[in-house]
Amino acid sequence: MLDLLLTQVRLQNETRLMDIGVRQGKIEYLAPSGSEFVPEAQLIELAAGGMLLPGFVEPHIHLEKSYLLSRMAQEAASLSEAIRMTADMKHDFTPADMELRSLAVIREAIRSGVTHMRCHVEVDPILGLTAFEAVLELKEKVKHALDIQIVVFPQEGIFKSPGTAELMDEAMRSGGDVVGGITYQDDDLEAHLQYVFELAEKYGKPIDFHADFSDNPEQLAIVKIADRTIAAGMQGLVSAGHVTSLGSLERRQAEVVTDLIKEADLHIMTLPATDLFIGGRGDQEKQRRGLTPVGMLLEKGVNVVVGVNNIRNPFTPFGKADPLEIAWLLAITAYMGGEGDARQLIKMLTEGAARALGIKSYGLQLGSEADMVLFAEPSERDILLGKPEHRTVWKRGVKVAETHVTSSLQVFLQA
Repeated sequence: MLDLLLTQVRLQNETRLMDIGVRQGKIEYLAPSGSEFVPEAQLIELAAGGMLLPGFVEPHIHLEKSYLLSRMAQEAASLSEAIRMTADMKHDFTPADMELRSLAVIREAIRSGVTHMRCHVEVDPILGLTAFEAVLELKEKVKHALDIQIVVFPQEGIFKSPGTAELMDEAMRSGGDVVGGITYQDDDLEAHLQYVFELAEKYGKPIDFHADFSDNPEQLAIVKIADRTIAAGMQGLVSAGHVTSLGSLERRQAEVVTDLIKEADLHIMTLPATDLFIGGRGDQEKQRRGLTPVGMLLEKGVNVVVGVNNIRNPFTPFGKADPLEIAWLLAITAYMGGEGDARQLIKMLTEGAARALGIKSYGLQLGSEADMVLFAEPSERDILLGKPEHRTVWKRGVKVAETHVTSSLQVFLQA
């Protein structure tokens, strides 16, 4: 007997309504609705033609430095200022405080349909391992509803902040999932990259960089990242967030770099809320908006995914942990307004992000884990445009969130 049977769901790339059954956390039954044989189930739910998607994958987010607006004496006017302001505030972070703010993000993400998340946790002489330890505890606490990957992230630089290298090693030894890097925080880029790649090799883990967060076309650390990835045989295991400098490069040169990114099979994580807010501030005329060149990367077959990144802090005084909100923003700013674009954006939140994070047993097919989010809307475009609040979320076949929106508002139209 199935534990759960969802009937009359609409799936991606499927014209017929389908029934999907779950047993022991995995998808065990998948057939057109109205089939002659329908297995028994302990619980049956009618989707009535609403679209069922795999659970959203949030590929790049910061938990412990979210919700800091009330602590800011002023707004950040540049990337360096946002880094400095946040570093100052970190001196007052406590484990309880970080857990409280992180949980606020996690709860909102789960309600929004997120079933997997990669978070960048800061490790440095200011915080030591306190942020890492706080998120490590949360990872265990919320695993019934959300799988978390922890990136050991040196926000203040590895060599710029002595002691960070040793703390990163200790964090990886204590359960870090991914080695982080930040190419614009150390003067010696080669030394920075060498340490990150050696640490990843030591622990057999993937790598996730913050890279080229600028509108300066001469900042192209992504080239050296790609070269090292190929040399190390780590194709498909390295990600880079931001990569906005590439958008300021002359098109023919940018295409050469993009071909190298594709060869290295780098996953590019565009972070439009932060990138658009911080980027382009130095231009007095024909002002650019710092944004990853998403269209060109997709044309070349690069796996581009989109992340929330920051929530209400000096880097991004906006936002919430809803992947649809950030995909909607990218749709507008990257000129992705068509029906096919909507399908591509939803893919970036699901299949593409799952590949970037190396998630196994993902998707809505037989044998996969039943991580799912159901909408009343019938298509990806309807979901993207409406960003509907009404969502039902399952993690390994267990319902973990259900949001209903009701209204008593009466509207009277008079001819």
